[in-house]
Amino acid sequence: MELGIFAIVVAVFGILLAFAGIKTVPQGMEFTVERFGRYTHTLRPGLHFIIPFVDSVGSKMNMMEIVLDVPSQEVITKDNAMVKVDGVVFYQVLDAAKAAYEVSQLQVAILNLTMTNIRTVMGSMDLDELLSQRDRINAQLLHVVDEATQPWGIKVTRIEIRDIQPPRDLVDSMARQMKAERDRRALILEAEGARQSAILKAEGQKQAAILEAEGRREAAFRDAEAREREAEAEAAATRMVSDAIAGGNVQAINYFVAQQYLTTFKEFAHSPNQKVFFMPMEATGIISSLGGLAELAKDAFNGGGGPTNPPPAPKPSPRKPATPSLPSAGLTNAEQAAAVKAAQKQPSPWGDATGG
Repeated sequence: MELGIFAIVVAVFGILLAFAGIKTVPQGMEFTVERFGRYTHTLRPGLHFIIPFVDSVGSKMNMMEIVLDVPSQEVITKDNAMVKVDGVVFYQVLDAAKAAYEVSQLQVAILNLTMTNIRTVMGSMDLDELLSQRDRINAQLLHVVDEATQPWGIKVTRIEIRDIQPPRDLVDSMARQMKAERDRRALILEAEGARQSAILKAEGQKQAAILEAEGRREAAFRDAEAREREAEAEAAATRMVSDAIAGGNVQAINYFVAQQYLTTFKEFAHSPNQKVFFMPMEATGIISSLGGLAELAKDAFNGGGGPTNPPPAPKPSPRKPATPSLPSAGLTNAEQAAAVKAAQKQPSPWGDATGG
């Protein structure tokens, strides 16, 4: 009976001793082993055996990357501005033994070291630099904190400044400054636009004036050329009439006089100032002039020289001497009487009634 009890006790003790010597380490963790309170080795993830009651697990270290929140704190910048700053720290344990035995309260040490360096780095900057150069602040903090924590067997992978809160009155001043700066830029852009518009408008007016001057010059050249051609045509016509007169062609003289006669009559008819004037000729005179033009055209188409027997002009009916054509306005009575006498003394451009 006593032997059976002893066997049962020995079996239970053996089972407890076996369980005490078996250690299972989960993934992402490492255990330190101490023998009589002295570090001997580190257990990696998996199944391990230790000597019961001789070896024991000292520290269980998390080897995964850990995130720590940096509490908010007040920082005085280089230009004496008070701001509140907080952030986050990412670190990872690389050596479990150093992290367990080189520093006490690892996370508290990392937080205090980070907060101290935040005040140091950000206190050496102006407020404008503080708000606009967060990447530079993060890089400086990471370099300083990582170098300080290397003896602890950890690696600080990242430090990020999460929030920067200036005082309320400072925020209002910055808002007014930003608004004034944007207003200034808007005014500059408007002035620049007005300047460019004025320049373009002046350039357009300049080009328009140049084109208009070139058009006037071209028109003047064309007008001068037209007058030159007209003068040449007039000279050629006069020369032809002169040659015809020299050759004894009476119809040429009739043509020349009739043309001038009709031109003068046309000018009287289109004059804007002459509303009523006396007619010094009758309808038969104008018809005779047209008849002379017709005879001249017939001779020209028949190819002959001057007409051998020109048709006699129609005999006008007996009438009183007509008053010469004078404008009814613009002359005094004495001037009109003198003009009438001068016209009566001149012979008729058509000769006598018999064509002589």
